[in-house]
Amino acid sequence: MRTPAAMIVGIVLGPCGLVLNLTSTLAPNWRDVSRIPGKAFDIIQHQGLWDICEERESTHETQCNIEDSLGYNSQQPVQVSKGLMPSSLAVLVLGLVVASLGVRCWTETPHYLLAGLGGLLLFISGLLSLIAVSWYNHELYNLPATSGSTLQVGYCLVLGYLASCLEIIGGVSLTISFHQYWKERKLKKAATNYNYPPANKQVPTIASSFDNTDFGMHYRTPTPRSYTNDLDVLEDERSSRYSYRSRLPCDSDL
Repeated sequence: MRTPAAMIVGIVLGPCGLVLNLTSTLAPNWRDVSRIPGKAFDIIQHQGLWDICEERESTHETQCNIEDSLGYNSQQPVQVSKGLMPSSLAVLVLGLVVASLGVRCWTETPHYLLAGLGGLLLFISGLLSLIAVSWYNHELYNLPATSGSTLQVGYCLVLGYLASCLEIIGGVSLTISFHQYWKERKLKKAATNYNYPPANKQVPTIASSFDNTDFGMHYRTPTPRSYTNDLDVLEDERSSRYSYRSRLPCDSDL
């Protein structure tokens, strides 16, 4: 049996979302802070969930483990994102494992229930990452930064949005398998209930009111009999001068 198109879409978009979600979680580029007063003009500070790095544009040198002197890491959007993004990754990996067992490539037919459960996990993973990215983006300009600096959206937020969309679309595609699962279950249930004669009942027999002898007498096929005519038609024809005046019908008239 060929794999349904919805399952193919889900099983392809899931790993793509995993790569993008993992990159968004680990990379220190959720927010870019440039033109920081008191520092060189070409220095850009990249702030992520786990680290803060500074890059010099002129030489492309990057230095990480920058001290958080403004309390950036202690802000609620950052703390919530630190919890939601790893949770999203864990649920996503689990969903891909379950979906792979459901979609199957080594059995005759897919396991629609497992595929649907895997899609549901992918959908939940996409929602978790979407909540984290959206909340951080909403509070982007409210997070502490040096006064007079320029704030910009980092590429990790873009990857996070894209990963969330892929996971949600892939999850919805796989959850369509629930419909096929319930459809097959109804058909099996209907086939199970359709027993004739029922297992616990016997078909009643019709009691005969007469014996086989009477039945044979009443329903015996009559033997065909040949037609006999006592009158001699030919004799009448011979006795008459004109055959057309014969009182009896001739064989040719019949």
